[in-house]
Amino acid sequence: MPPIVIVGSGLAGYTLLKEIRKRDTVTPVTLVTADDGAFYSKPNLSNALAAGKTAAVLAGASAEKMAADLNARVLAHTRVTAIDTQGRRIRTEHGELEYGKLVLALGADPFPHGLAGSGAAGVLAVNDLADYAAFRSAIDGKKRITVLGGGLIGCEFANDLAHAGFAVDVVHLGGWPLERLLPVEAGQRLADSLAALGVRWHFGRSGKRVEQTANGYRVELDNGETIEADAVLSAIGLRPRTHLAQAAGIPVGRGIQTNGLLETGAANVYAMGDCAEVDGLNLPYVQPLMVQARALAATLAGTPTAVVYPAMPVMVKTPAHPVAVLPPRIGAAGSWKVECGETGICALHLDDNGRLQGFALTGSETGRRNALAKEMAA
Repeated sequence: MPPIVIVGSGLAGYTLLKEIRKRDTVTPVTLVTADDGAFYSKPNLSNALAAGKTAAVLAGASAEKMAADLNARVLAHTRVTAIDTQGRRIRTEHGELEYGKLVLALGADPFPHGLAGSGAAGVLAVNDLADYAAFRSAIDGKKRITVLGGGLIGCEFANDLAHAGFAVDVVHLGGWPLERLLPVEAGQRLADSLAALGVRWHFGRSGKRVEQTANGYRVELDNGETIEADAVLSAIGLRPRTHLAQAAGIPVGRGIQTNGLLETGAANVYAMGDCAEVDGLNLPYVQPLMVQARALAATLAGTPTAVVYPAMPVMVKTPAHPVAVLPPRIGAAGSWKVECGETGICALHLDDNGRLQGFALTGSETGRRNALAKEMAA
């Protein structure tokens, strides 16, 4: 019997494999990955530095252990180069593999930083365990880090780096951090709390050039301002990995397009996690991934199960000032009602009838997230 083949060993791929094995211990499953196949949780990469965690510590189990524990075949260091949807085969650098069902859990890539200059090749991004190891090595013994991007990952790294004793500059095109998720009052409170840790903000700015200097790097901004840095980290966002699917004729938009059953436009091919656009939504967070894995495991075990998301607040790992946000649906009509307290902000997004459509909580107010999520679910 041809195996279920999962492409990708990130949190999506391994969570699906675990969920499959809860329901079905015998169907052959092969997991194919371009890296070493070690299990780790990618969200931990942006807050591991201050805790002193190395890449080796973050790697919970080797590919060999995962294969043994989950009765699966794990092909590490095996890059998939093409999908033959008619012949139900994938092509890899080491030969071809047949599949019965194929799951694309490919993840996402950092947006190219687009910077010019002699130091552009030295700009770092942290998207996996190997990247994190390289980043830790690059900043060892250094002091000044410039972070490009003040979104979720940029804020988490800024908090972690500042807490670990680094001097941090954040260059962000928006007027406040997380401006796509938070109203200005909540974003400003987060910015102020990180500034109190020593983070220097450069709002409304973007990087243009990075020049290598005798002591590190000089980052030139779009207004001509320059920042001296020992290392530069790009955290300007991620884009779903779609090229493999697109080359195979599988429809893609922002991500690999699927229906509620996570079926793509090709028979017996599914997509989930950061690479997937499920019913028009690409949700690159942990909770949606977990919901997808449980539903897809049931579907693959013979019980077609659509993805049904509960209310899923996103927790931003910024201990200097925690943030919990459940943004309103794209295009939702309404407005923010903001209450500012000394220790936190509660912002509720309400429609014209006063119904809750989303929320943004900071500081001490984050404790209200579960009650508000229940209200939204109701």
